[in-house]
Amino acid sequence: MDGTARLALPLIAPGQAQKEMTHNEALALIDLAVQAGVTAARVDAPPATPVIGECWIVGDAPEGAWAGQAGALAGWTAGGWRFVAPREGMSVWSAGDTMAWTFRAGLWRRGELRGLSLRVNGRQVVGAQAAAIAAPSGGATVDAEARATLSAVLAALRGHGLIDT
Repeated sequence: MDGTARLALPLIAPGQAQKEMTHNEALALIDLAVQAGVTAARVDAPPATPVIGECWIVGDAPEGAWAGQAGALAGWTAGGWRFVAPREGMSVWSAGDTMAWTFRAGLWRRGELRGLSLRVNGRQVVGAQAAAIAAPSGGATVDAEARATLSAVLAALRGHGLIDT
């Protein structure tokens, strides 16, 4: 086995000479992948003057030194470009758009959050989608303005996915 199963980090072979080379390469890749932060996402061309430690999510049509690295994390190091292939569930903070990017189902997705509920100060403010609510109809006294308002509220709740359609 040449590398680790998840991040393909190089492994030191028994009896290997210059073990520090393999070890340092693994550390450089870990530095890119763990608690990753990028300058920007979906960039196809490497910057002309990168700074050591800067990192990008490579776009779908990479060119130059990034050719063949679509979707990878590209980081500039003292030894040149290093690439880390994304893994399912990997998250990266992008300073360029101040959003989290998550790799899911083979694609980098910007700003998508997943969960069962949203809590603010310990109080649930959004939970699972509620059942459908029928639009107002019938009744002895029909108030057109009230019905229009209720219909608008229900449409907004449906539009945000908070209640079923």
